[in-house]
Amino acid sequence: MSDELKFLQDIALFGGLNPDALTLILDVAPVVSVSAGSYFFRESDEARSMFVLRTGQAAVLKAWRGEDYVLRRLEPKDCFGEMALMDLEPRSASVLAVSSCTALELSGSTLDQIYKAQPEQFTILQMNMGREVSRRLRESNQQLFESEVQARAVDGNLHVFST
Repeated sequence: MSDELKFLQDIALFGGLNPDALTLILDVAPVVSVSAGSYFFRESDEARSMFVLRTGQAAVLKAWRGEDYVLRRLEPKDCFGEMALMDLEPRSASVLAVSSCTALELSGSTLDQIYKAQPEQFTILQMNMGREVSRRLRESNQQLFESEVQARAVDGNLHVFST
């Protein structure tokens, strides 16, 4: 088994995919290089693809009142930009290469090739993408909840409901 195939097998996004589907992904998805200080994409850009970080570190940034804030840091094997392939909306955040990076780029046409060649594997990949988005939503909900509770506790406006 190749190192690249093993790399993909260790990523939750590709969990449950068979070696043939993973090999197809490696064959059709280009590897992009982004130098330190450059962007994979910027908030509000048109979205056409998602990425799986192979090497380097990156940061997800959200702009607010003229400043960029770090939402999360990305390490090898992290995926980002998958919402673009699910909702076809502009980018909701920017991704900046903190160090020189390489990433596997999965575009809509890449996914279409997987669908045509192995529809059942495409379905698994789509379910995995949905799980990743759901996991992040749960994390965001928890962070929002904790921030809200802390803010209300400081304001003295904390309401606890008991059953």
